[in-house]
Amino acid sequence: MADAFLPREWILTLLTEAPARIAAATAGVDAAQLRAAPAEGEWSATEILAHMRACADVWGSCIAAILAEDRPTIRAVNPRTWILGTNYPDLEFRPSFRAFSAQRVDLLATLEGSGPGSWLRSAVVTGAGAVLVRSVHWYAHWLATHERSHVNQIVRIANSVA
Repeated sequence: MADAFLPREWILTLLTEAPARIAAATAGVDAAQLRAAPAEGEWSATEILAHMRACADVWGSCIAAILAEDRPTIRAVNPRTWILGTNYPDLEFRPSFRAFSAQRVDLLATLEGSGPGSWLRSAVVTGAGAVLVRSVHWYAHWLATHERSHVNQIVRIANSVA
């Protein structure tokens, strides 16, 4: 099952590099430019970051639950639904980015502190149609690869207004 995923080291690298790439790209960009959508119907950098935070909340909590319990049952939560209960879309980019970066430090400490064998631990996931079995490796892979395109979006937005 783990063969279908990026290797653990690559996942950790992607998760580590995301905040640094965002910070470097947005360093000289003002708050108004980060809140402006590049085109009608597209998300602004601030909205993309809010979405990334919601994904990290949801999938990071799944990782934590799997590492804390033996084969827990987790109810699936869509990050697009989760975000509705947060103030993430209303926050300015910089404070939201600080919170995202702090959350990432904690997630990386959790993932790096768990041995490779821990990445095979899994949960039963209900509430999204068929009952699924998802591992720590699955959630970490999903978060890292999902985030990669969003980081690239933020970099493109920042480069277009710089």
